[in-house]
Amino acid sequence: MRKVFVVLSITVLAIISIMTYINWKSSFLLLIFIPLIIMGLYDMFQSKKTIRRNFPLVGRMRYLLESLGPGVRQYFIEKDLDGKPFNRLERSLVYQRSKKETDSNPFGTQLDIYEIGYQWINHSIKAIPFSKVDSNPKIKIGSSQCEKPYDASLYNISAMSFGSLSRNAIQALNSGAKQGGFYHNTGEGGLSPYHLEGGDVVWNIGTGYFSCRDENGNFSFEQYAKRAVLDNVKMIEIKFSQGAKPGHGGILPKEKVTDEIAAIRLVSKGKDILSPPTHSAFSTPLELMDFIKLLRKGSGGKPIGMKICIGNKSEFIAICKAMVETKTYFDFITVDGGEGGTGAAPQEYSDHVGMPLRDALAFVYDCLVGFGVKDQIKIICSGKIITGFDIIKTLATGADLCNSARGMMFALGCIQALECHANTCPTGVATQDPRLVKGLVPEEKSVRVARFQHETVKSAMELMASAGICHPDEVDRHVVSMRVDRTKIQTFAETYPELENGSLLNENTVPENFISFWRKATAASF
Repeated sequence: MRKVFVVLSITVLAIISIMTYINWKSSFLLLIFIPLIIMGLYDMFQSKKTIRRNFPLVGRMRYLLESLGPGVRQYFIEKDLDGKPFNRLERSLVYQRSKKETDSNPFGTQLDIYEIGYQWINHSIKAIPFSKVDSNPKIKIGSSQCEKPYDASLYNISAMSFGSLSRNAIQALNSGAKQGGFYHNTGEGGLSPYHLEGGDVVWNIGTGYFSCRDENGNFSFEQYAKRAVLDNVKMIEIKFSQGAKPGHGGILPKEKVTDEIAAIRLVSKGKDILSPPTHSAFSTPLELMDFIKLLRKGSGGKPIGMKICIGNKSEFIAICKAMVETKTYFDFITVDGGEGGTGAAPQEYSDHVGMPLRDALAFVYDCLVGFGVKDQIKIICSGKIITGFDIIKTLATGADLCNSARGMMFALGCIQALECHANTCPTGVATQDPRLVKGLVPEEKSVRVARFQHETVKSAMELMASAGICHPDEVDRHVVSMRVDRTKIQTFAETYPELENGSLLNENTVPENFISFWRKATAASF
């Protein structure tokens, strides 16, 4: 092909020369073909890309077609139930609800209801009229040690940092939270001015201690205390791990690190911002309990929680043992499923690290019940929750309320272009490119965020009413059923049998499937 390119180039130049000799106006063709020939010659002599070296100029088509592939598949090939991580039906539902368009479907479900894993809600003959159900219920978060409990909405904005998301996206989310009366989690990227525009905020503090760190990257109580007491900050969340990359730490590529982001996070500019995989403010469960007390003091008594994607079960049990031993309690625990994720994450971490949400929720709930502390602690969950039924499923497994990240991104206009990590998000959501950010108008998108949240909560409450349930607190593991094989059905109560209250306080009453993790766990060490 290299020889063919050389011969063709010489032939084309010869033909153009003859045509120019006959009519000088033909020389304009040189403006087209000379740059192409130069590109081909460069391809021949460069050494990094074999395809272009062996197939000068023509080889470039391979990279063009490869870049166009995802869009072609999404818009021309993909079926309604195809598409990952969210299919077209799921995305369309969010768009419809955010725009307040009709979200009804004709002619029945497209799902295979006999497929293993298919789930449904068990409705009741004693269904409740929706008019008699609170369409916007509140869940009180705050243990007996919390001086300023918070009444949270059933469905809220999950952790997404300014930096990963654009300024306009954060503004739209926060304004939407204000309009709808739900909270907005900052993500571990720090407390930015765009989080403080009126919406309730949960300040997520990760291993990098952004917005509350000293010059060496260690936790700074002084920096923390002056921000934690702000009126908009309603709760504090210690981030251990997230579903996208548990055990890895956050990643913000240097291309996204502006002067403003560096100032907000209290870091230097010009390099990737990598959060450490572990905390430096504490190293044992007992030290974690002291850290809870410190954060509670610095916030003036606001709810303190943790966010975790479950990995080693014994480590979470160790935290529970420390709470019981010291009589110090989290006010809430956010459980992130291994299927979660919004920004940049290594492929293996996205695919193969972290316990899936349903299993993690059941485990955390059973641990808190088993140690007799569930009455002190609310469970929040996040991980592919975008419909009313998604909310019901998580409540049935053990959650008290839910967060959503990607659902809220869809409400902002995200098209699942899968360019979150490249700073080229075409919708201006996950980029710091000012040309792209400008296309996202916060005043318009904030309304869509509020609508989507409202319609999703309304859908969940309608489902509860159909099951004869008035409030999220009444949803238990008997409410949802799942097909476990082609002819067998189980409720979540059968799939995940609940522990007896206090059964994990004494080794003699610990269930067999917990005993090995229980014995390994100690409050003195993770």
